[in-house]
Amino acid sequence: MEFGELLYEGKAKSLYKSEKDDELITCFRDDMTAFNGVKKDSFQGKGAYNAAVSAFFFDYLEKNGVKTHFIKMLDDHTMVVKKLQMIPLEVIARNVAAGSIVKKLPFKEGQVLNPPVIVTDYKDDEKGDPSLNDDLIIALGLVTPEELKEIKAVTLKINKLLYEFFDELGLIFVDFKVEFGRYKDTILLGDEISMDSMRLWDKKTRESFDKDVYRFNKGDVMTAYAKVVEKIDEWKREHLK
Repeated sequence: MEFGELLYEGKAKSLYKSEKDDELITCFRDDMTAFNGVKKDSFQGKGAYNAAVSAFFFDYLEKNGVKTHFIKMLDDHTMVVKKLQMIPLEVIARNVAAGSIVKKLPFKEGQVLNPPVIVTDYKDDEKGDPSLNDDLIIALGLVTPEELKEIKAVTLKINKLLYEFFDELGLIFVDFKVEFGRYKDTILLGDEISMDSMRLWDKKTRESFDKDVYRFNKGDVMTAYAKVVEKIDEWKREHLK
C-alpha cells in the first residue's frame, strides 16, 4: 500500500492518505512528549511497541463487541485504519486516583474510585485540553445527548475489559484515555490504546509501566514499555494456542 499525502502530524503519530478514500495510514513514530510537548525525546523502537499494543487491543476489543477503526498492520509501526471524522473529546476513565485528578481535586494518590470516574476534556493543546461537563459538550455541538451516552457506555465497557485483562497480568489498570470518531453513521473507537494513553501499576510494588516513567524520570521508559509488551506476549502464548 502506498503512502499518500501527509494529513496530520501529532506528538507521536503521523496520519497519511491511502489508496482508498475511506482508509488512512497511521505511522507510530519513536517520539515521546510530556506536559503538552514541553518535554520531548525520541526512543528507538517506541513506535513499534505502541503500534503492537494498540493493534492487539483493537483486535481484542473487536472480539469483545467494541467497534474500532483498526483494519490491519502494514509493518511493525504502521497501521491501516478506517477514516474517521474525529470528535474533539478526550474521554478518560479512572479506576484509581492519579495524575491531574489528584492535583486539581481533593483525592489521594492511589485512592480507589468505585465506580470508575469518567472525565471528558476538550481536545485542544492551545487551550490546555480543558475539562468539559455534559452540558458544555452538548452546547458546543460536539455530540448529541444520545451519542454522549453511547460514548460513555462504550468507554466503561472498554474499561471493564481492560481492567480484567491487566489484572490477570498482575497490573493495576489505573486510568486511560480514548478518542472516538464518526465512520458513516457509526461512532468508532479511534486513535490508539497504548502505554502512552494509560497508567499501569504493578499490583505488588506500585511500580509504573507507562508514560509516567518518562514524565517523572522514574527509570528507563523503554524497559517499562518492553515489560508490558512481554506480559501481553505471554498472555497470547497462553490463550491463543
